[in-house]
Amino acid sequence: MAYQKKHERGDREDRGEFTSRRRPAIPANDKIDLNDIEVLKRYVTEYGKIIPARVTGVTAMQQRQIKKGVRRARNMGLMA
Repeated sequence: MAYQKKHERGDREDRGEFTSRRRPAIPANDKIDLNDIEVLKRYVTEYGKIIPARVTGVTAMQQRQIKKGVRRARNMGLMA
């Protein structure tokens, strides 16, 4: 018997390993309300780390707004 490869590129795609993990992005024109804690909590893990923009699908400007809002909320004690 000839040696057979275990994983071909097509096999991985069939198993769903390359599926997108992005969340629905905020519309490009919308600004993030820095005082809305419920919105900011969507972009923070359960350990309090800010989720990167490549995972959430937000623009660079929106990611900066999220960063600023989360840091302010932490300093004010609104987010742990």
